[in-house]
Amino acid sequence: MKDVIVVGGGASGLLAAYAAASNGHRVRLLEKNEKAGKKIYITGKGRCNVTNDCLPDEFLQNVVRGAKFLTGAVYAFPPQKLMRLLEENGLPLKTERGNRVFPVSDHASDVTKALVSACTRAGVDIAYGTAVTGLLIEDGAVRGVRTAERDLGASCVVLCTGGLSYPSTGSTGDGYRFAEAAGHTIVPCVPSLTGLNAAGDFSQLQGVSLRNVVLSCERQGKVLSSRLGELLFTHYGISGPLVLSLSAEICRTDVASLSLFLDLKPALSAPQLDARLVRDFTARKNEQMKNVMRGLLPAKLCPPVLYNAGIAEKKQANAVTREERARLVEALKRYPIRPVSLRGFSEAVVTSGGVSLKEVSPKTMESRLVRGLYLCGELLDADAYTGGFNLQLAFSTGYIAGNSI
Repeated sequence: MKDVIVVGGGASGLLAAYAAASNGHRVRLLEKNEKAGKKIYITGKGRCNVTNDCLPDEFLQNVVRGAKFLTGAVYAFPPQKLMRLLEENGLPLKTERGNRVFPVSDHASDVTKALVSACTRAGVDIAYGTAVTGLLIEDGAVRGVRTAERDLGASCVVLCTGGLSYPSTGSTGDGYRFAEAAGHTIVPCVPSLTGLNAAGDFSQLQGVSLRNVVLSCERQGKVLSSRLGELLFTHYGISGPLVLSLSAEICRTDVASLSLFLDLKPALSAPQLDARLVRDFTARKNEQMKNVMRGLLPAKLCPPVLYNAGIAEKKQANAVTREERARLVEALKRYPIRPVSLRGFSEAVVTSGGVSLKEVSPKTMESRLVRGLYLCGELLDADAYTGGFNLQLAFSTGYIAGNSI
């Protein structure tokens, strides 16, 4: 039996504490907030997309960085084991579109309650309002942690302090500082799964939501990414599922060097779209273009598309030339958006970057530099797309750490 301290009561911390206590260790979970799982409460817009009910192979295909490192953890503690653990602790679950798993109650707080219940039953001692200020390390091994009040001894310490996203929940980068002080390399952290600031005035487009459009990302004419989905125009630029996924891919690049294009009509080829325009213009030949275009687009999007095509809004449909129609097809198939930067950590779902995976054992999550020190969850340089994958990575790495002690 060992004395174990888990620092942080989020997704990875609760699983690490549960797993270690289930193996008979004396476990103390230290959480600086007044309650556990504060970030869990705001995930999935308060509903908590707790995981993704898919097999490990498919799951790992949705990991953007760190898939090889995480393979063992995901196979050892896949989504199905997490779902079983939650249901055994009184949380009925449901699976929605895209294999996204939510509590039947649609209350994220119920997820935290189930995990805290599992920890309590396993014998975990949870101390709220206890902020760790540093690690105690001696002769290459962890000896405990330092808090504002006193030093606490332990033979194993599991760091589960989260990243930098949503700092209001307590994710203020403490774990990075602790790990760096212990000798670990910290890969520079950037926001991921977040909206994108774009050049221009988007005030007139704010709130326009598009479904089944294709967002393509290019650099110097080379397509880096192209996917179909939903997009939302905001006061600062663009957001929505398509943009969040793209942000995960480009968060470590110079965003301003990229070019984005929206295919507003991906179901139609350019010739098919041109034929559609000819039919519309013939049927409504005496109407102004700003009104004719409403048969193709949301009303707010018609003026900027016409502007990009060089066609006056009040021009009658029967006066549109073949050249103008060709430009309109181009504007509809490649509506340009000039990216400036990603939104900040206060809006980002996750942090990309963190403790270098080269310095952590993938089988146990133990530090290769400090004996008895384990690192889990968002603290690691690993991240994934939206859909419950990032929370599951936190659960899986936390469980592996606790179970390996």
